[in-house]
Amino acid sequence: MKRPLQLRLLFSATILAQLFVVTGGFAQTKHPVVNKPVPALIVPTDTVPAIINHTVENGVVKFSSVLRPLRQIAGAPEPFYSYFWEFGDGQFSFEKEPQHIYLDTLKHDVRLFATNSYDDGKRPPTRPKPLKPGSSRPILAANKLTPEQQFFKSGGSVEMKTNCMPKPGDDMMLLLGYRNKPENGVASLNGTLSLLYNDKEFNKDNFELAEARTYHNEKKASLDKYGTIAALKLSNNQPFYAAINGPNTPEADNVVFDAEGTALIKEKMLAYRKNESWKFENLKSGEEKFIFLNLKTTPEMIKDTNAVVKLTGMFIPDNPLAVTEFFTIELQIVASHDPNKMMLKNSRMNFRFTGKNKKLTYKVRFQNTGKGPAKKVDVGVAIAEILDKGSIEILDSKPKLILSKDAYANQSCLDTVSVADSMHFVFKNIYLPGMQQKGVKDADSTMGFIEYKIGFKAKPKKLPFKSGAAIVFDKNEPIYTNRATGRYKMGLSPGIIAGYGFPFKNGNTPFSGQKNITFGVSLAPYAPHRYYWQVELYASSFAEKEYLVNRMPGNDRIVPIVVDGRQQEARLKYADSLVRVKVITINIVPIQMRYNLNKYVGAGIGTLVSFNIDEQSTPSKQGLFELLKATGTAEPVTLKKSFDKISKSFNDFQNTLFTDVQVGKVHVGPSIGFRYLYTLQGSNNRLITYLTWKF
Repeated sequence: MKRPLQLRLLFSATILAQLFVVTGGFAQTKHPVVNKPVPALIVPTDTVPAIINHTVENGVVKFSSVLRPLRQIAGAPEPFYSYFWEFGDGQFSFEKEPQHIYLDTLKHDVRLFATNSYDDGKRPPTRPKPLKPGSSRPILAANKLTPEQQFFKSGGSVEMKTNCMPKPGDDMMLLLGYRNKPENGVASLNGTLSLLYNDKEFNKDNFELAEARTYHNEKKASLDKYGTIAALKLSNNQPFYAAINGPNTPEADNVVFDAEGTALIKEKMLAYRKNESWKFENLKSGEEKFIFLNLKTTPEMIKDTNAVVKLTGMFIPDNPLAVTEFFTIELQIVASHDPNKMMLKNSRMNFRFTGKNKKLTYKVRFQNTGKGPAKKVDVGVAIAEILDKGSIEILDSKPKLILSKDAYANQSCLDTVSVADSMHFVFKNIYLPGMQQKGVKDADSTMGFIEYKIGFKAKPKKLPFKSGAAIVFDKNEPIYTNRATGRYKMGLSPGIIAGYGFPFKNGNTPFSGQKNITFGVSLAPYAPHRYYWQVELYASSFAEKEYLVNRMPGNDRIVPIVVDGRQQEARLKYADSLVRVKVITINIVPIQMRYNLNKYVGAGIGTLVSFNIDEQSTPSKQGLFELLKATGTAEPVTLKKSFDKISKSFNDFQNTLFTDVQVGKVHVGPSIGFRYLYTLQGSNNRLITYLTWKF
């Protein structure tokens, strides 16, 4: 049967428009015969937004979408899209083609956030679609998620979920849900809902809150007062006040302290740099509400795709009968949106506290993206050589299983198999649905994970170490995850130095060759493996010495002198010009590159800069005389006269190159060093010996 002309034209126009958007438009080429421009398809671009389609039948809105074609990464599993729909009325869905019932006829902005996995392009941009469901009377049905898609799976009053893992340069939707649990026993609840983000473990912010969409009159609020005290002032006009104190109690400020809630709120807030809060009112018993948060990754977002960032939601009720609750979600920064991932929690470690007793926590996530269920999942993990397989402790898993040693025949269980340098976690006799399986609408049901702890064999070297996983669903080809890399923070190692042989003055002065003991400090990275930089600063050195500048012969000439207040005659033997110098010198090693050959021997090369920060010179004259007596005898007499002091600052700059060798515990601990110095401004080359201790 032929379609009506108008319907056919509308259908053709719709297909053409979608094709134009998906392919990025038309390019002009010339027809080989008529030589006229004709449209030609262009390779799909990553800027094509999702096209949202819908139909309405009996008050039920059915949604579908048109997305750009997926482009498979070579060697990867078949690519696919995952979906997050925001219906514009405070409800949502993670299904591919969801159905929804609007309880009003107002206009709503519908959004689709599609995430591409095993695809070499960017995520399709999101463009809101205004939708007015019309005046059709909705059928009688609950406007809630199906039981398989229940949001509050942890059983708490607050929970969060994202549409994807954070990717540098990308955005992410965070769904913040809160509810009044029936077990609270409170018919209507007021309170504050908060999001804490940008954990202080990282030096820079990873997220910016671009937009928060609320649908239930939540009002922006401040969390400052909760950061100091979690308390509630009650008055006797509140219904639960009378229940606690009785209806005839005089009105007064009665403060109910939630000591545990106060401590937890403070602890959580101290771990983050930013927070956003909303005040909610009249939350009925059993009612669930959601806030939609658009988080954008900042340009400064850490590029380490092994890093794990945290977000914490806080549910702070005004009613003391309901408890303060928290929900923390851990998100791995990713380079691509693939469902099979391995992550190392707290992957950047302090090497000072890393040793045999240090435990690492790994988590391997997997998802069955196939068309049928998996009965067996083998998660093979490559164990780094420095880690002890025998120390593995399983913390959690999904599906939650008992160990095979405790299971009866054919029971669902988790088996562990150690092979060479790897460990296999085998989920046996399970039923893990596939994403493309008929009737499967909840993507969470297709996912699983294994989380375990593992320790070190001994104190490791300060080098990065990697672990990866291969996941096999039944007898299919293995799917390889990313490599989770453990790295060490640089850390700082202060040290003390006592050296013998540092000069106070340049080589062209009377202080040349003077040997002195000098104390100093050093600063370097903590326990570096091979190459590292080090700076040194020596405590100000002090020296005071009088030395001869010039001696003039007296030739025994007779000169008058004053001795004991009387002028007498004496023969001058000689006259000396003297100077007394007091010097404060500082020695700095502004740059030095060192290399540890092993744990016991290290070498270095650098420059030593020395200069006087203060120099005081006091000139004087001194003469030796023979006092002539009346008896004809001569008595030797020495006379001295000092002159005004002369001061100079920041002079006698000296630059010295050096090489040295250290022997001992060159990573951390005591060692002895031998340093040869070559002075550029003179010939004062020398070898010094020093002791150093790094902490």
